Amino acid sequence: MPSDLIVFGEDWGAHPSSTQHLVSHLKRDRRVVWVNSIGLRRPRPTLRDIGRMAQKLRAMGQTTMPTAAGEPIVLNPRVLPLPGNPIARSLNRRLLAGRLRAVMAERGLRRPVLWASLPTAVDVVGAIDERAVVYYCGDDFGSLAGVDHDAVTVLEAELAERADLILAASTRLAEKFPAHKTRLLSHGVDAIGFQQPLPRPVDLPTGKPIAGFYGSIANWLDVELMAEVASALAHWDFVLIGPVQTDVAKLRCLPNVHYLGAKAHGALPAYVQHWQVSLLPFRDSPQIRACNPLKLREYLAVGKPVVATDFPALDGYRAIVQVASSAAGFCEAISVASLDLPDGQHGDDFGAGIRSWNDIRALARPRAERQQQVVGESWETRAGQVAAWLDDL
Repeated sequence: MPSDLIVFGEDWGAHPSSTQHLVSHLKRDRRVVWVNSIGLRRPRPTLRDIGRMAQKLRAMGQTTMPTAAGEPIVLNPRVLPLPGNPIARSLNRRLLAGRLRAVMAERGLRRPVLWASLPTAVDVVGAIDERAVVYYCGDDFGSLAGVDHDAVTVLEAELAERADLILAASTRLAEKFPAHKTRLLSHGVDAIGFQQPLPRPVDLPTGKPIAGFYGSIANWLDVELMAEVASALAHWDFVLIGPVQTDVAKLRCLPNVHYLGAKAHGALPAYVQHWQVSLLPFRDSPQIRACNPLKLREYLAVGKPVVATDFPALDGYRAIVQVASSAAGFCEAISVASLDLPDGQHGDDFGAGIRSWNDIRALARPRAERQQQVVGESWETRAGQVAAWLDDL
């Protein structure tokens, strides 16, 4: 019988993380207790942090029981968000372990697998009679913005030492951990969800081709590059979807750059389906070199052309992604991608070669190739592999 799971992750039901995608499949044949996010740093006196603290305080101590078969029990833990403070860590361990043991006794869970997607969960290791410990590393916490790096690096090293199995979302992340217990687990994709035809969103601009990006608009987005590209391609509209968490003054002054705000994950396929080119304009940084963005496979599942700056997670996809390292190269790549043609097969006279339906099908081939690339990369497939690893523990 599959082992039950105690999962320490981001807040359940928020914008779905890779952990939530995986657990959504794993929970179909095992019981899951999901512990909402434990802070990775001390809160700061900013509006964003104050709002986040207020939300956490309102939910603190609440437990959401499943309303349907297969849904997880969700705990909002009583903890102090001070990962570098030994007194806070000791208190958090007692509070968390006590609450989890009570829920386990109430629901009849015995010797579950403890799954940690956040290094702060290490303080509970050994306190709930878990059968095994899994560390799922989806980010480079040592370079992640808004994290207490010194404290989290220590916690992660301790968690990696005590884990029985480490799952790493990218090759760069896997290289940090002992090879004998580390497995590469690349992100998956809900291809069917992204390919289901949807009507055009009413807030998309009209009249020009659109190059779009969705995700957090944070310091890893190359704002300067985007400003140069948007200025040079005034006949294009550029759409950015997601919360703004960095200075975007250089973009806000451009009339062809549009901010549509944060959207529910389920709404995103409609936007990608109705713009012409999908963008991954990242800065080069340790965080980006270690990342494996979910949106890469989601973009490809829709089939629209993708233009990106260079980063290691593109390995295996470079034949179907336009990669550029400068503003001029990015502009050219967008123009080429918008024609849906491979390099060397574009230009003002490209239409002269179209004489039959076979020629039109040949032009459409890159779209099918992009979609085909992610056929075997569903979250269900990824979760099946994880389930096999869990059974071997």
